[in-house]
Amino acid sequence: MNRLMIWLRSQWVPFILLAFLGFFLLYPIAYVVPSATHFQQTVLDPGGRPILKDGQPVREDVWTLYFFQLLATNPFLWRCFINSLFIATLTTVLTTLLSLPLAYWFTRLRFPGQTVLAGLLLVPLILPPFVGALGMERLLNPYGTINLLLMDLGLMDPQRPFDWLAEAGLLGVVVLEVLHLYPIMYLNVAAALANIDPTLEDAARNLGASEWRIFRTVTFPLMLPGYFAGATLVFVWAFTDLGTPLIFNFSQVLSVQIFNQISEAQTNPLGYALVVTTMLVTLTLFYLSRLFLGRQGQYVMMSRGGVGSRVQQPRGTSLIGIYLFVGLLGFVSALPHLGVVLMSVTGRWSFTPLPTEFSSEAYRLVLSERLAYTSITNSLYYSLASTTLDLVLGFAIAYWVVRRPGRLAAFLDGLTMLPLALPGLVLAFGYLTCYSRMTLFGWEFGKWLDPANNPTLLLIVAYAVRRLPYVARAAMAGLMQIPPALEEAAENLGASPWRTLRTVTLPLLSASLIAGGILAFAFAMLEVSDSLMLAQQERYMPITRAIFGFWLRPDDGPYIASAMGTIGMGILVISLVLASAVLGRRMGELFRA
Repeated sequence: MNRLMIWLRSQWVPFILLAFLGFFLLYPIAYVVPSATHFQQTVLDPGGRPILKDGQPVREDVWTLYFFQLLATNPFLWRCFINSLFIATLTTVLTTLLSLPLAYWFTRLRFPGQTVLAGLLLVPLILPPFVGALGMERLLNPYGTINLLLMDLGLMDPQRPFDWLAEAGLLGVVVLEVLHLYPIMYLNVAAALANIDPTLEDAARNLGASEWRIFRTVTFPLMLPGYFAGATLVFVWAFTDLGTPLIFNFSQVLSVQIFNQISEAQTNPLGYALVVTTMLVTLTLFYLSRLFLGRQGQYVMMSRGGVGSRVQQPRGTSLIGIYLFVGLLGFVSALPHLGVVLMSVTGRWSFTPLPTEFSSEAYRLVLSERLAYTSITNSLYYSLASTTLDLVLGFAIAYWVVRRPGRLAAFLDGLTMLPLALPGLVLAFGYLTCYSRMTLFGWEFGKWLDPANNPTLLLIVAYAVRRLPYVARAAMAGLMQIPPALEEAAENLGASPWRTLRTVTLPLLSASLIAGGILAFAFAMLEVSDSLMLAQQERYMPITRAIFGFWLRPDDGPYIASAMGTIGMGILVISLVLASAVLGRRMGELFRA
């Protein structure tokens, strides 16, 4: 064990970590970029006939930017690009408008029931938006709950029901994205607001500034780091979300077009060009926000927090307004979840606003259907394996960044945080294409890493890379709170490096590692992009891929999908409650890019 600790502290560790991230994070990106500008075409003779060699057509590599030009010149692809930008931009704006008042109320005010309402705000995190779309479809179809209630009230003609989903289209995707993503914005904004020294606002107030001017010139500039962290994540998530447009049958977005290019990935560079375009948009936004925030030195505070001096207690109409706003938002946010749960326990639900009979048949089918049962066990296996990998890598990275600072550690830190800004869609497409034909020193990686044969290893690695920032950041925060003097004291008293790690460092760090691991496990269980793109064979499908498959199956398919979504929701609820109990308000820090 002493040798293990000596090795851990050696210079080889960061290079091994960099090699892992380079192979499973940078290499897929590096493979996708040139593939967007190269394709193979058949060589023709002067008569226009293919030239053959050994009975096979001769092919040559051609370099071109045609497929990037196609994005701008093809009206359909350009509309897809604009729609994706519109969805991401409008989602970011609406989540901002929702989160700013919520953050103020829950950091600057104290009122009865605040803890319960704060928990209600996190409800959307327990279900991916594409699973929530299953419930929304049941509520909003022509003879769904909403229309039937309106018919009962005499506000809609039963012969001409309004098709909310068909008419909603792009705006329906936006609404569902907002309802799912506003907690991420809220967590970041609330954490940033809680760290503002209120005496700065008091000083501006004493100098006669209005409340709006104080917010515009003092409060919001000091919140910018937290706000931009949340805004960047919300924009990237909404811009690249795949599941929600698929469920809404809205194909005019880049993510769906990339998904449709899977079958032609080896022969048609268009998919690569769309992936590179998506990556350039998200990475540009990410690094511009970091560059902008790096110039905000004039807003750095000498002290942070001190919120206790500014705590107020709303009364009367103000308190009633808060209850109504948060309650209505929580109810609307919970509607997709309610729809999924109701569909999972429905025995009879036909032309009535709510089910008339309840049954556990869907859950029985989950246990009897081979695909449903296998997908749940697959997801548990993939998620546990990826979380274990995250804990090992996250601790090693955090140890080097915090205990061995330097240029190499700083580069490792930045590389670890890259998956927060890199869309899962981009990585999944890279994984799908780059390893299948790879050889190194005569060894064919395709036998082990080609998802067409067996996606297990790639799914585990994909989940781990996507959620590594959560574990690494939690471990870094925990290590920063452990004085190095405690470890040095143990070693000075004769403890071996391994015993110091086992009896001092890990016990003090355990809460942070557990919280980060819980979040990594929970979000891996309901990962969408990697699951939909990498798992094509039924025996390897995780739960989200199986849910999508059941949703497309007529008759009992949607009910089985809803039961599986409810099971996944329950797992995520338990995970988030445990993580929140350990981290408290610091939970928002894990969602910072």
